[in-house]
Amino acid sequence: MLSEQVHADLRDAIMRGGHAPGAPLKPQDLAKAHGVSLAVVREALVRLVGDGLADRLPNRGFAVPEFTDRRWQDIAEARLAVEPVVLRMAVERGDLDWETRVRAAHHRLARTPPFDGGEHYTEAWAEAHRLFHRTLLEGCGNDTLLETFDRMWTASELARRFSARRNAGRDHVAEHRRLEEAALARDAGAAVAVLEQHLALTASGLVEQT
Repeated sequence: MLSEQVHADLRDAIMRGGHAPGAPLKPQDLAKAHGVSLAVVREALVRLVGDGLADRLPNRGFAVPEFTDRRWQDIAEARLAVEPVVLRMAVERGDLDWETRVRAAHHRLARTPPFDGGEHYTEAWAEAHRLFHRTLLEGCGNDTLLETFDRMWTASELARRFSARRNAGRDHVAEHRRLEEAALARDAGAAVAVLEQHLALTASGLVEQT
């Protein structure tokens, strides 16, 4: 469908920084740029709102989310409330296939360079990072919870794309290794503790850069 293609194109553009934080997403301009109708663009924009990649403004159309402390603190709070619970479920319910996928996802993340000489994370590392965290949670077996994770991850990843730069004081490799080890050792308490610390460090790093 045309709306799916426009949605995908706009999603990629926003995640790449093609639309700055707070920038308006004008349906008329987007329809002209994509060669589609206003109805198609509006459908795509509504989906972006659902993804957490656009805000619907009363009487003012659509815009890329503003980058503010409050917004990302809310996202961080939501992740800290939800993800540890889902991880505990995954550790308790995950089967052998889940263990294998977690190990493979961690191997991919550990072997993917996070930077290519610039300040921002590479697309390859960002995707490997997402897959590792999502695979960890997939053992929970609850699609509704995983959909909630997907939306929160997209919102926090947008913040990361806007702000994330090298942090010399943080060892991502060690953090993810400890998370994998605790999960595969079926130590739910340890896995949750590592994840909570990991998320807290991410949140504090994002807020410091706003």
